[in-house]
Amino acid sequence: MKVKKFVASSMPEAMKMIRAELGNDAVILNSKVVHKKGFLGLFARKNIEVIAAVDPKPATPPVQKIKEKRKERTEPMRDEQLLKEIHELKATIHQLSHGGELYPTPLKMIDGHLIDQEISDDVRAMFMSTLLQRWYTSGANASYEEVKQWLHEEIVHALSSLSFGGMSFQKKFVNVVGPTGVGKTTTLAKMAADCVIKHRKKAAFITTDTYRIAAIDQLKTYAKILNVPLEVCYNLDDFRQAKEKLASYDIIFIDTAGRNFRNAQYVNDLKEMIDFNEEMETFLVLSLTAKWRDMKDIYTQFSIIPIHKFIFTKVDETSRHGAMLNMMIQCGIGAAYMTHGQNVPDDIVEATPQLVANMVTGVEQR
Repeated sequence: MKVKKFVASSMPEAMKMIRAELGNDAVILNSKVVHKKGFLGLFARKNIEVIAAVDPKPATPPVQKIKEKRKERTEPMRDEQLLKEIHELKATIHQLSHGGELYPTPLKMIDGHLIDQEISDDVRAMFMSTLLQRWYTSGANASYEEVKQWLHEEIVHALSSLSFGGMSFQKKFVNVVGPTGVGKTTTLAKMAADCVIKHRKKAAFITTDTYRIAAIDQLKTYAKILNVPLEVCYNLDDFRQAKEKLASYDIIFIDTAGRNFRNAQYVNDLKEMIDFNEEMETFLVLSLTAKWRDMKDIYTQFSIIPIHKFIFTKVDETSRHGAMLNMMIQCGIGAAYMTHGQNVPDDIVEATPQLVANMVTGVEQR
């Protein structure tokens, strides 16, 4: 038997490679998600690693077939069941390579659900490949609700290696960045309120959003309510002076300007305004009402500065949550918080893999 490993960006792409090299009679022995590092070890991507095999032996003579059949009848029933499952899986792969109907009904329904949740093609293929394996290894008789539970488990597993949860309180500076209109200032106020009220930390604000007077006034209001100081910075020298002035505080929250993310100069301006070499924890704020492609572009622009976690806002304004799963899996970055309203200090929760899986699948678990 000829066995070979294939690595591709998605399961359909892996199938094309298997068919081209091993033919239509190939059998999938194993598949898993692997990480492939990018330039200088950064921007790790998740690929699909598939182990496939094919039997290159010539056709068995008729007399030999009779002898083999007699021998097969002496094998345990367990081996016969395993052989049946392999043939069924091979038939499924053959259908996939020829564009036929791929999934049994419960899996078709799950695939449709992932499409409706706007899960990207490669992420969807990764999960469907795993679910298909579980389907055949479990006896191919699971219900739709059972398969949905599998999906929940697979999402939690896929996210388990990423960093989740709120502020670490290991860094003195907490910085939020992102495009205009995603709710950075309100989110920062919620985080600061939690820090002051729940964790009893001595906090302060720095804002570099000098492009909008309303933004400064909004943060001044929050600073007054929380009884914390606010420093306004126009350049890097101002930032360094504010840092020295607030040196006695436990944690300093930095609000940045929201401008057109397609303008690369905006992120360069941030680097000139803020000293990212400081002991700083940076969160990229993204709205779930944004398009998936726009989210990718936003991340690309901001990736020149260190991004520790995502914050997803406006969760309550959409019923489709697949974009955040796409972002975390494809960028290899977890989430700190999710927000679902304007109320401060409420309408914010710490993100977990279970919460993400709940939102994508509709299965409520803790």
